[in-house]
Amino acid sequence: MRPTIDAIEIERAAQLLRSGGLVAFPTETVYGLGANALDAEAVARIYSVKRRPATSPLIVHVDSVEMAQRLVKWNDAAERLARKFWPGPLTLVLEKSGDGMAIPSLVSANLPTVGIRVPAHPVAHALIRAAAIPLAAPSANRFSGVSPTTAEHVRKGLGSEVDMILDGGPCEVGIESTVISLAELRPVLLRPGGISRAKLEALIGPFQSLPENLEAGHASPGMHAKHYSPRTPLYVVENGRVPNSGRGIYLELEAKPTRHDIDVRRMPVTPGEYAASLYTVLHDSDDGSYGWIAVDCPPVGEEWEAVHDRLRRAAAL
Repeated sequence: MRPTIDAIEIERAAQLLRSGGLVAFPTETVYGLGANALDAEAVARIYSVKRRPATSPLIVHVDSVEMAQRLVKWNDAAERLARKFWPGPLTLVLEKSGDGMAIPSLVSANLPTVGIRVPAHPVAHALIRAAAIPLAAPSANRFSGVSPTTAEHVRKGLGSEVDMILDGGPCEVGIESTVISLAELRPVLLRPGGISRAKLEALIGPFQSLPENLEAGHASPGMHAKHYSPRTPLYVVENGRVPNSGRGIYLELEAKPTRHDIDVRRMPVTPGEYAASLYTVLHDSDDGSYGWIAVDCPPVGEEWEAVHDRLRRAAAL
């Protein structure tokens, strides 16, 4: 059951956002660190609090297609995807509009495009509606760390650096949104996430390959080689081959660990349930003072693409 957040709390949070404050709030994916997306100084606070590099853009959260259309140059593919999957864990990267509300260059890593989405969580929707502004909102944690899926994760990670935290309970999807660029001739999958590639391609056709050159600003968050990483070293292993020494925890799917002196955490066998629990388990593992985390390699397949992406980046050196 979700904690109850009343209209007074929502309005107080909305006032903070309108005055340049930072508010952490729940979405269906992870908790976001929100600021007025039209206020460059407020956005700069997000980068400062997160210790985030300027090459990593922020996703802008809106309450409707109509608000999105005032920020970006809308097209037919965006219309079809938004009508099907919004509100929901899908971010559309489109060229910024020269009319209406202006998105500061800091939000978009100095690129002409920006990612937009409508979150499905009722608290997020109510907050954006009450503030009456688009919200720039990356995950509410230090850059490259494990994203928060509860308000407590935000409190432990950012503490007093956030002006207000809205507690909407655990996030249901548990990993970040899928990000697609619609600014090219053909769509580009920039980040796998809460909606599978197959569902999206069924609606707008096949994606082209991700560009190799990521020297300048990234078109999407989550494109750094190391990301979503616990403090504890993480290894993806096969056939239960965990590290030979040290106290550790093994996230088990099917294989049994080859050592008997370690803690074992059984993981869900379906990709959606696995994704929903992954970050919570990683936060718990960090709190357990382990020397390492070993993760039984999940199955290969399109439905597991987002999980593999998160584990690969979490394990990067």
